[in-house]
Amino acid sequence: MPLEAGLLEILACPACHAPLEEQDAELICTGQDCGLAYPVRDGIPVLLVDEARRPA
Repeated sequence: MPLEAGLLEILACPACHAPLEEQDAELICTGQDCGLAYPVRDGIPVLLVDEARRPA
């Protein structure tokens, strides 16, 4: 389920404050050194560092 258009404009990575980009059911941090992937559950982004997936 895609997020509302304006929502991605105001969301940022809680760890490094870089913009996020939507990919499948996750929000991926665009920061070069970060790259955390935050889950989106039932259309709600879970922006908790403890819940994020580390980059591969």
